[in-house]
Amino acid sequence: KELMVILLDNSLKYTEAEDSIEVKTYKKDNKCVIEVIDTGIGIPKEDINRIFERFYRVDKARSRDMGGTGLGLSIAKEIVTQNNGSIDIKSELGKGTEVVIRLPAVKKAKEEDTEEENEEGKEETE
Repeated sequence: KELMVILLDNSLKYTEAEDSIEVKTYKKDNKCVIEVIDTGIGIPKEDINRIFERFYRVDKARSRDMGGTGLGLSIAKEIVTQNNGSIDIKSELGKGTEVVIRLPAVKKAKEEDTEEENEEGKEETE
């Protein structure tokens, strides 16, 4: 939940009313994928490698006016890392930003039970 709040908060802060924010979720290669794509102000190429650093802000004056502390993306990365996932950001200044998160898919309890029953049935017939 916190992860989505951080990503959407950043998109809302740096995307104008006439621009758009899109959220996609899907499963691919046994990973849950979350994409947050906006057509906001974007991030300069020279700042992309630093945006996950604690307290780093691309536009310090604008961030301060909006209440940013520079912790959001570092916390987001920590959440993703603790859950064995990855977070990638692509951005173009003046065009927008795309954040892609990949987390291991978690099986539902019923799916696990069914798989265990199937495995047990295989062992019995061998």
